[in-house]
Amino acid sequence: MITELIILFVISYIAATVSGAAGFGGALIILPFVINIVGLQTAVPILTIASIFGNASRVWFGRYELKWRPIIYFLLAALPLTILGSYLFTDINSKIIKIGIGVVLILLVGYRRLKIKKIVLGEKGMLIGGGLTGFLSGLIGSAGPIGAAFFLGLDLTATAYVASEAFTALTMHLTKTVVYSKYALIGKEELYYGLFIGAAMILGSWSGRKIIEKISRDKFIFLVEILLIITGIQMIWTS
Repeated sequence: MITELIILFVISYIAATVSGAAGFGGALIILPFVINIVGLQTAVPILTIASIFGNASRVWFGRYELKWRPIIYFLLAALPLTILGSYLFTDINSKIIKIGIGVVLILLVGYRRLKIKKIVLGEKGMLIGGGLTGFLSGLIGSAGPIGAAFFLGLDLTATAYVASEAFTALTMHLTKTVVYSKYALIGKEELYYGLFIGAAMILGSWSGRKIIEKISRDKFIFLVEILLIITGIQMIWTS
């Protein structure tokens, strides 16, 4: 049991470092390991609790560069649809949805790289991003890469992008925690594991922050796009 916890802590730290540097991806790295320990229905509430700590720490580290207008637009649509998705969580097979998200992520990166005139959604386009991310996050437990892709399109600095995306994710995870608690999906076991992983995530968020302070914007964008592709492939493969 102790060895299992040590491995989980190390993996959580690495996953949070990735999230701290790219703005997403941590939950998808940790999820298979947590599922192996406690099962899917318990794993999602656990990661919801842990992600509160990971996202809160990323918000704190980048608090001076938060971009409030896109955050507000995003959350206007995300919050009600997060609640709706969370209510449906226990009643739906998420495999097809995960495959769809994986395909969309890969296509989005390809679209960004094509030398064609791009559709510019702007800050108000975050309403669409928020709605999609909120609903899918509540429904299948994690849809951070979708939200990250929308924030990436705003041309923010690395720190502003990570912190602003983390603020929206934090708000959605808090919302899901309330809904999951109502349906008795969060008990002592979920709380203990969530706090344990959350501690590792705070350390990882600090490490991720140090990474983005040392790389250029072009390298940062390339890193995020590579992770979007890897995440897309992972979601398709594991489904």
